[in-house]
Amino acid sequence: MEKQHLVGKTIEELQAVATACGMPRFAARQLAQWIYVHRVNSIEDMTNISKAHRKLLAENYDVGYYPPKHAMQSVDGTAKYLYDVGATSGVETVYIPDRQRATLCVSSQVGCKMNCYFCMTGKQGFTRNLTSREIINQIVSVPHSDTLTNLVFMGMGEPLDNLEELLKALRILTEEWGMAWSPRRITVSTIGYRPGLRRFIEECDCHLALSLHAPYPEQRAEVMPVEKSFPIKELLALLREYDWSHQRRLSFEYIVFHNYNDSLQHADALVKLLGGLPCLVNLIRFHAIPGVNLQTSDMSRIEAFRDRLNERGVTATIRASRGEDIFAACGMLSTVAKD
Repeated sequence: MEKQHLVGKTIEELQAVATACGMPRFAARQLAQWIYVHRVNSIEDMTNISKAHRKLLAENYDVGYYPPKHAMQSVDGTAKYLYDVGATSGVETVYIPDRQRATLCVSSQVGCKMNCYFCMTGKQGFTRNLTSREIINQIVSVPHSDTLTNLVFMGMGEPLDNLEELLKALRILTEEWGMAWSPRRITVSTIGYRPGLRRFIEECDCHLALSLHAPYPEQRAEVMPVEKSFPIKELLALLREYDWSHQRRLSFEYIVFHNYNDSLQHADALVKLLGGLPCLVNLIRFHAIPGVNLQTSDMSRIEAFRDRLNERGVTATIRASRGEDIFAACGMLSTVAKD
């Protein structure tokens, strides 16, 4: 029989493992300490567990960490890593160093179902959800793991379409028995997948980023088919049910396309749409991809758009573009060969 992996298991699941191996109940916390704090690669390294119990564990389990298969380095310091997640599947993870910050962009699915027009991941199609182990492995096994300050679930896939494994991974990341990350250092991005949105808000304290990209529903639907199923106005109504004025941050991602959504009229419509909701708008320069008839907006227009939002009471920033030369920038992740 194929061995089960310990990585990706919650404290309750580790308690079941300990019980099945005849170990005392407190052994679950010992296992969690070895897996998520010390990050050992072998059960044999768990030296405060008896040899007899280590032998029993090793008969049916392994730790479950594995290194990336391939790496690419950008001229700006960004690095992209490819992880195998099956015989024919892979996911990409991006490391972004920026002065005192070191951010990891984490994937949640192999491919994506949402098929946003401007995104290479969506054009790849959908294969499957990642498990909590495969999510945690990206964070622990990346070469820069010990230097990370922030995590963003903005890699391949729609995180809220893989809600159970996402929430499981976030528990492991933030609970004191796990990796003890502050939720304030983790952001989960969504295109507005409503079936998982309310539960995510109520069960998790991590920051939320919602992809917007156009203030007019008809125009948004042209580049984001999800608008037809989960209209942005309904999503905003749901978001207004919650208090975003404290530590938890609500942000909106807005990719700026030349002569499509970058006019001051669009900026004014965006101010009206958000209607005083406490939030941040991140303006993102479009990174051209094959087969997409959209162009990158001039920086002067992006800056004018930002200034208009700020003048009208909506905090807006321009996100620095990183890793474009290795197809690691926003919307460019895909394990399908690039032309």
